[in-house]
Amino acid sequence: MNQTYADNQLVRIREQAALYMCACPAQVCASVVSMRKLFEYQMRCLDATDTDRAVHERIATAATLAHAELERCLTDILHLEGWDMETLEMPPQLQKRLLDSIDKCDV
Repeated sequence: MNQTYADNQLVRIREQAALYMCACPAQVCASVVSMRKLFEYQMRCLDATDTDRAVHERIATAATLAHAELERCLTDILHLEGWDMETLEMPPQLQKRLLDSIDKCDV
């Protein structure tokens, strides 16, 4: 399975998103990780029987396709929001907007 983002990068994005209570990038990261786990599970189960092999290969193929689309989606989201793609830092203006919206809720 090809990976655009390393596991530690997904953790970094989730940490940034959690810090500023911005759930969307974190949810996409969680889905990417879930597809990786689904794929790995299917690869471990391939050799049970011929029928099982076909089932597991089909699921692995679907997980691979879904994973690729989710990674493209994550890249698009990060670009649209203006994240720093080298450090995976949320942009300051988004941080401020999110923190300001939290402050308004406290009033």
